[in-house]
Amino acid sequence: MLAAHAASYRVGTKALVADVELTLRPGKLIAIIGPNGAGKSTLLRLLSGELRPTSGRVELDGRPLATYASGELARRRAVVPQATALSFPFTAREVVLLGATVPGFVAPPDHIERTARDCLRTVGLLDIMERLYTHLSGGERQRVHIARALLQLAVAERERSAPAVLMLDEPTASLDLAHQGLVLGEARRQAEAGRAVLAVLHDLNLAAAFADELVLMARGHIVARGKAEDVFQDELLSQVYGCTLRVNATPKAGTPFILPHARPM
Repeated sequence: MLAAHAASYRVGTKALVADVELTLRPGKLIAIIGPNGAGKSTLLRLLSGELRPTSGRVELDGRPLATYASGELARRRAVVPQATALSFPFTAREVVLLGATVPGFVAPPDHIERTARDCLRTVGLLDIMERLYTHLSGGERQRVHIARALLQLAVAERERSAPAVLMLDEPTASLDLAHQGLVLGEARRQAEAGRAVLAVLHDLNLAAAFADELVLMARGHIVARGKAEDVFQDELLSQVYGCTLRVNATPKAGTPFILPHARPM
């Protein structure tokens, strides 16, 4: 479906992403993990079409991503970046509706409105949808943009043979524990509904709890990939993150710690 083939991205002599091979497939949630500066967000931007690889290629259904018009891409993939600057006095609902303003989207207005409300309900914001976006907390703003992306994919017309891609860059960074589970639970439901989902995550426990596959990056390279039990190895994680990490080991001296124990229902 959406694939990077030997994709690299360089700035001067520095390779932010180097020779990456990665394929996103319908029905799967892939989490990209790794330390700061590993190339996670750059890889997501290459896969979304925001950046073009300096070497290698990114293809959607075997066709170079760069040959797609912006409207075509909007029907196939939605992106939630780490941060979005928006200073207009829009309500949360109006920001979500921006997901349906792509040229060529032809869904009836009443359908768009109903779907927008459904998306706001999904991320737990229906009761504050008329509040100004600029008055919302960071976590609420993040959920607004997730709802916007969900609306975009929900109202876009696509062939049945052309599944969509949802890309989330650190979607839980500003969220409390309950809303982390809410958002990643929805990401899982999107995958189970037949979409390909890619999420950049810093929380390794959340990645293990929700993702079908983990992609561990370091210095622009993919250094490991697979299920959590395969990627989460003490020596590998300690080397990549530059600190001592132990998998499934409790802290010393009875220090309490809290982990997400299960996917929310």
